[in-house]
Formats: sequence, C-alpha cells, structure tokens
Amino acid sequence: MIGNLETFQDELAASGFPPLVNKLAGADFRGRIVTSDLGPLRLFSLDTPESACIGRERDAADGENLAVKVMARGRTRIEQGRGDAELGPADLVLLDPTRTLRFESTAAAHVTVLVPRRELRIRPAQIDRLIGERIDGSHGPGALVSVLARESARAAAEFREAEALRSAAAFIELIAVALEARLGDRQPAPDERLRDRITGYIEVRLADPDLSPPGIAAAHHISVRRLHKLFEDQPLTVAALIRRRRLERCRAELTGSGRTVTAVAARWGFPDPTHFSKIFKTTYGYSPRALMTSNRARTTRTRTAGPAQDGAHQDSR
Repeated sequence: MIGNLETFQDELAASGFPPLVNKLAGADFRGRIVTSDLGPLRLFSLDTPESACIGRERDAADGENLAVKVMARGRTRIEQGRGDAELGPADLVLLDPTRTLRFESTAAAHVTVLVPRRELRIRPAQIDRLIGERIDGSHGPGALVSVLARESARAAAEFREAEALRSAAAFIELIAVALEARLGDRQPAPDERLRDRITGYIEVRLADPDLSPPGIAAAHHISVRRLHKLFEDQPLTVAALIRRRRLERCRAELTGSGRTVTAVAARWGFPDPTHFSKIFKTTYGYSPRALMTSNRARTTRTRTAGPAQDGAHQDSR
C-alpha cells in the first residue's frame, strides 16, 4: 500500500497513466498500484479510497491510447464527453486520456487497460459516441472483457512474449466487439459493410507480395480513389493498414519461431531486410534482431533453470 498521495500520483504518471487531481485525498490516503504489460496493452490494477477526481484536457499528442476502465469493487460515476456513466462491480467504460474527465468514487478496486487507439480500428465518430458510456459487465461481450481485464492484470507476468502478443490481439478484438455491441444493433451502412469486406480480404492475403491498393480496388470492382475514400476517416490508410498488420505478424513470428529476420520479413511482404528492419524499429522502438536476442536469452534462462530445479527436487527425495 502507498500511504502518500504524491507518491501514488508519481508512480501512476511514471507508468503512463493519465494524470488526475484527487480533491478528497487527505493525510490518511492509502492506495495500491500494480502495473503490467500484455503485448501492446498496459494494465493498471488499482485500489483507491473514496475519491473525487478531475483529469484535465491534454495535448492531442498524448492520444496514442484509449483507456478501458473496469470496476472490480465499489461504485463510480464518470463524466466524459457526452457520457455520464454510473458503474458498479464488473461494469466498464471507454475513456479518452486527452479529454477532460470527472469522476466520484467510493473506496474501490478497478483495472484500467490502456489500448493503442490504432489497434481498435473503430472510426473516430464511433469513439465519440462511446466515450463515457457505461457498458454492462454482467453479460454478453462486456462480461467477457470485464473478466479478462481482471484476470489479465493478475496473470500478465506469467505470459511468454509470443503468448502475450497473441492474447493481447484476442483481448483487443473482444474489446472492439463489446464497443460495437454498445453502439447498438443498427444495420451497418453500405460503406461500412464494404470496408469490413476489404479489411477481411487484406487480413487473409497479408503474405501476398502483390497485395496493394490497386489490386484490392480491382478485386472489389471499385476505383482506387473510392477505396481511399472508404478509409479516410479510419485510424490507418489502406497502405498503412497492410504495413501495420504485416509488421504485427512479423513481430509475433520473430518472437515465437527460430526463423531468420530475412526469412520472416520476406514471408510477410518485406523483400528488403534493411528496409524492414528500419520500419520495424521506427514502429516498435527496437530492432527485429534485438527482439530475437531478447527472446533467445529468456529461452536460455528458462532451459538453464529447468535442470537445476529438477536436480534440487531429486536431492530432496
């Protein structure tokens, strides 16, 4: 437990949590923070006393992530955007760290998941409608997200890197399903249906070196201009979406396989290994070889530890 509000806030800020001002905190403040990572997700498991907090508007440059807040214990009222959510145990809400936020809470336990905005692939207009809206955590997709958030916060450290990446991808997809369900059961507009078909088409052809906007447009009997128009309000352009999904496949394979960087890059549409290494590092902050070296070191440590533990067990018999 942390018995000082300033220390608590400093630890949150150092971990990347959006800053908040707690107007009720006093000398008897007690709080707990546990931070963990699951692939590109950052999870914060918090225990907090009765609180009344304000989060000020932040620069758009801080908007790389959206936040999904899941209640485990206690009750919270949150105001952000046009939303005014009353949350009880298991409920969740989508928040934008760049926007003004107000909330009042009983003593509570909750998990906040920072999700890269680009990974959700939900249109900005839809995000605007979802911000600050309560999502029921007692049934349907919301219940699955609620349980998974709380379990992931407890167990994330136990995942190997390849497992973490794949689990995070599934978690993000489930969050997207819960958010889309909250939007309602309305029939998607024709453009949305076409864009969904195109996204699926891209996903199953990522290994095709000829995958490109002209070929995608031709396969769907539309012009390249029309294709780009379909994606103009999306987080990524068509070309950027292809590149991002290929990089994600490469990262997962480099973590979990013994193949070379050149072989993996070529398999997912990057014939020039030097160019691949450059954009990989720009995207993730480390090179493909650094990822492989780190993974080999962890594997070696695990294998080295295994016999020693077995030997110790045998000696004790």
